Amino acid sequence: MIFWTVVALLVFLPVAGLALVGFRFLTRGTPVHRVSGSSRTAEPPSVESEEFPANFELHTKAGFSHGNDATVLTCGNETYPALWAALQGAKRSITMQMYYCAPGVVADRCKAILVERARAGVKVLFLRDAFGAAKLAGAYEDELTAAGVEVAAFRPVKWWALDKAYTRAHIRVVVVDGSVGFTGGFGLDDKWLGDGMHEDQWRDTTVRFTGPSVAQLQATFASGWAEATGNLITGDAWFHEAESPAEQEADEEGMLAALLHAAPTVGSTAAERFMALSIACSCRELFITNAYFVPDDDFCAFLEHAADRGVDVRILVTNEMNDVKSTVYGARSVYERLLRKKVRIFEYEPAMNHAKTIVADDLWCAIGTLNFDNRSMAFNDETMFVSLDRGLAKRMRAIFMADLERSREVTLEAHLRRGIRSKVLEYVVRKLERVL
Repeated sequence: MIFWTVVALLVFLPVAGLALVGFRFLTRGTPVHRVSGSSRTAEPPSVESEEFPANFELHTKAGFSHGNDATVLTCGNETYPALWAALQGAKRSITMQMYYCAPGVVADRCKAILVERARAGVKVLFLRDAFGAAKLAGAYEDELTAAGVEVAAFRPVKWWALDKAYTRAHIRVVVVDGSVGFTGGFGLDDKWLGDGMHEDQWRDTTVRFTGPSVAQLQATFASGWAEATGNLITGDAWFHEAESPAEQEADEEGMLAALLHAAPTVGSTAAERFMALSIACSCRELFITNAYFVPDDDFCAFLEHAADRGVDVRILVTNEMNDVKSTVYGARSVYERLLRKKVRIFEYEPAMNHAKTIVADDLWCAIGTLNFDNRSMAFNDETMFVSLDRGLAKRMRAIFMADLERSREVTLEAHLRRGIRSKVLEYVVRKLERVL
């Protein structure tokens, strides 16, 4: 009897311990709950201050550089023509890493261009997320491979590697000839076609950019490609050759920007620090568009503190058209506390709004893939193009204001009148916020 008890304990305790460790790992959050400064007011530097770029670089490892240029593209009507033109113009290389893909007109058009360029001698690498882009496995990949495109799946879901299954590459990377980059919320799927003003046409934001920040985006791809294939790409086919001193001097007046690659860790992440700094360092306006807005208590406090400082904080989310219904209730579970602190909340009405953008103080801009939820902050690889540029900020602010005209502002009075069913669902989803 004693023997079998000992055997049972030797089996049960390790299994129980691993189960506990796994549960804690899969439900971990982000630890930052305060951003402090060294001044007497203890407030951090504003986005307009000389100290902000250096502080941001140190906390996120995203290096700012001059000489960048960026074009904001809204919805498929603008994104895909620009993307197809860039791909068709490739002379040396194309790298593409996509989280979400599905068969259809968009995927077929992309395949046709990649096949043609590969047959023309362009080096083409295509990396798809094994979960989000699983629908393109099989014949689609076979056609690419037959034409000379190198294809790989990122983190295939295997029973012996379930820890990797939980951390996804949510990033979008397209780099052409090492000199033109694209990132944003778009994917290879027909739901992104259109103008974002009709129910079946997703509203999204993409950025096309050139300059030194493209190398940072390419390095992001290289990291994922190395994990998936074991091959670390180098050389001028992938990375644009360094500029001469004269060209570097001429670029000093260009846009100050960086590419943030946020990757998961067991502690504080670059994604979390980016979001905390963006909120805490804004002084007058903070306009956030995010499809999956499920902030934890600490980030609610960041937003509340910004409003208390007199910042005009506005959050734009999606209404019931959201493709992930749980995040609708997750967002609404924090409406009351935010509204009471004068944070303004809007729900986009024409279609699913999938954009992930920030614009603050007519200067600070961010466009990319990072959602305002624990999954993006703690578990996903994400990409964000960030800049300190008044011209780009003006464009981003105008886009945000145009979206607000197509949105319904949520008032505290109306929110408090919601039904018991909504309140129950909000309560339940709130308890699950760390796995959304």
